[in-house]
Amino acid sequence: MDAFTKLTGIVAPVDRVNVDTDAIIPKQFLKRIERTGFGQFLFYEWRFDEAGQDNPTFEMNKPRYQGASVLISRANFGCGSSREHAPWAILDYGFKVVISPSYADIFYNNCFKNGILPIKLSESQVDELFKRTAEHDGYQLTVDLENNKLNDNYGLEITFELDEHRRQFLLQGLDDIGLTLQHADEITAYEELHAAKLFS
Repeated sequence: MDAFTKLTGIVAPVDRVNVDTDAIIPKQFLKRIERTGFGQFLFYEWRFDEAGQDNPTFEMNKPRYQGASVLISRANFGCGSSREHAPWAILDYGFKVVISPSYADIFYNNCFKNGILPIKLSESQVDELFKRTAEHDGYQLTVDLENNKLNDNYGLEITFELDEHRRQFLLQGLDDIGLTLQHADEITAYEELHAAKLFS
């Protein structure tokens, strides 16, 4: 998993509450066994019409949001089923940061395990980001995880809170396996000691 320290990227809005995991990645696309390739199906029912063509009314399809790496949405993002494919699809599409007032717990935890930074801000702060995203074509945010700050080119600066343990996971690029492997020498020594006792 890549380390996350600082990112400057275009912001794309999904101005809806209760965005569930079936909207993020519909169930018919869950047959793949790899973690990659899900980005093309992100928000599939909203991004495409019945003929499979781009839906021009969906925010993310507008040219100004192409190449976005920061996603903003409303409260209770990632609700519904616990499928880990949802953060896989978000990351594979190109988003490294999601900003919302609140998240479903399982989705929130899965973001950290997959190298995505989910930021919680107040409703009023998220409102301000939606406003700025609409006002400025190609609106960008700089996300500084080392200092827990967001800023833009128009004077905005927001400090966000994050559990320190999860923050370190992202800063060091660690998932659960990577964290375990930090103790590889101790694990090997333990295994060798007990193997020696078993066969002595």
